[in-house]
Amino acid sequence: MSLVLLTIVLALGWAAATGSFTLPNLLLGALVSAACLFVVRGYVSRPNVLPRALRIGALAWLLVTELVMSALRVARLVLRPDLNAHIRPAIIAFPLSVTSDAEITLLANLITLTPGTLSVDVSEDRRLLYIHAIHVTDRAAFIRGIATGFEAKVAGAFR
Repeated sequence: MSLVLLTIVLALGWAAATGSFTLPNLLLGALVSAACLFVVRGYVSRPNVLPRALRIGALAWLLVTELVMSALRVARLVLRPDLNAHIRPAIIAFPLSVTSDAEITLLANLITLTPGTLSVDVSEDRRLLYIHAIHVTDRAAFIRGIATGFEAKVAGAFR
C-alpha cells in the first residue's frame, strides 16, 4: 500500500474516530497521519506490511475467540455444584519455540489474559514457560492447543 493511500485511509479513520467528517478535521487527520507515517516510514514502506497486518489481525481474532470460549468453559466448570470432583488443576511446562523476549512476553500475557490459565514463570534458559491451568485432562492436547494457537500466531506476527 502506498504511503499516500495509507495517509488517506488513516485520515478517514481519524475522522471516524472523532465523529467529524468536516474538511478541517480530515485535513488534520491527514496531517497527523502523514507525520506518524514519516516517523515509521522504514517499517511501513516495506512490501510485507499487509500480510503482517493480516497475521496480527488473525492473532487478535484468536484472542477474542479464546477469551469467549475459555470464559464459557470456566463458567461451566465453576457453576457445577460438585466443583471439587471435576476440577483438575495443573502446572504445565510448555516448551517454547518463540525465542525473543517480546514474543515470549506476548505469549505469556495472552495466556494469562485467557480465563482459566496463568503464566507462572519462564525457565532460566527461556525454553520452557510454566503455565497454571484450572482444568487439564490431557497435557499433550493442552500443549498442542497452545503451540498451534497462540504460539503459532505470535510467531507469525513477529516474523
